[in-house]
Amino acid sequence: MKANQLSSTHPFRVIANMAGEIKICCIASAGGHMTELLKMSNSWMRYEHFYITTVPLLREKLQADGRVYVTGECNREHPLKVLKVLMRCLKIVLRERPNVVISTGAAAGCITCFLGWLSGAKIIWLDSITNVDRLSLSGRMVRYIADVFLVQWPELAKKYNNVEYLGAVI
Repeated sequence: MKANQLSSTHPFRVIANMAGEIKICCIASAGGHMTELLKMSNSWMRYEHFYITTVPLLREKLQADGRVYVTGECNREHPLKVLKVLMRCLKIVLRERPNVVISTGAAAGCITCFLGWLSGAKIIWLDSITNVDRLSLSGRMVRYIADVFLVQWPELAKKYNNVEYLGAVI
């Protein structure tokens, strides 16, 4: 499928009018975030893509599909780790220059979305299915810069502006 043939409900519809080569950064923390991200992998397989994750354990599994970077884990309770992850993500974004960043979270995904946005990338965010009553903290921050912001509960889409429900991935 060509980029300009994407339907208006397809999560990757933001690339429909993009010219030239498309490079997608797929980033998620280990565990549930990565599981949810990989459930959508058929959406980006036809494009050049690479992965960013937070633990080395996933490198081997993801390398079968493309380049993999590992940033380490971080959260708001450990600001020095956040700074370290920020620097690693910045280096990756500057090296790869993605046109699109897709993430399910958490902190490293949020950081990379902002770095990608600053460099002109389109941002696609899928909030975790575990967020039933409200958006995740990372999601609440990324929502303002996201070109497509998806949730997995229809009630959440009704609760927030510029948030869509297209179904659940799990």
